[in-house]
Amino acid sequence: MQRYEYKVIPAPFRGEKAKGAKTPADRFAHTLTGLMNEMAADGWDFHRADTLPAEERAGLTRKVTVYQNLLTFRRALAPAAAPYEAPAAPEPAELPRVPLKAREPVPDTAPRISVRDDSVPLAPTIKLGAAAIPQGDEKAKPAGEPAD
Repeated sequence: MQRYEYKVIPAPFRGEKAKGAKTPADRFAHTLTGLMNEMAADGWDFHRADTLPAEERAGLTRKVTVYQNLLTFRRALAPAAAPYEAPAAPEPAELPRVPLKAREPVPDTAPRISVRDDSVPLAPTIKLGAAAIPQGDEKAKPAGEPAD
């Protein structure tokens, strides 16, 4: 990819007097030709002309928008040495592809756990208004130990 360097200069406001240039348009064209030839001698190619707004101060507190005529030149940059690039990591070995139809469903061998098992007795509760408080020992004793 070609890379460029750019230079922007203001366009001339008026043409300079020249032999054979009688009208203001001829004088302006002659001035612009001289400017472009100077830039071309330094290796710059004319790229485009732009008119852009710029804000300037007028008096102490007021600001005025003026339009600036600019000429843009460019020249190709010398190709730079390629920066060091680390070697690419080897790609992982590709796994064999199994067609979708050949796959078998995985058997469901996981034990089923129900959310509520009615075979386990719940501790009795006392209802006080909307809250329920379980009754029984604060410390549960392991199964098989004699009661006090």
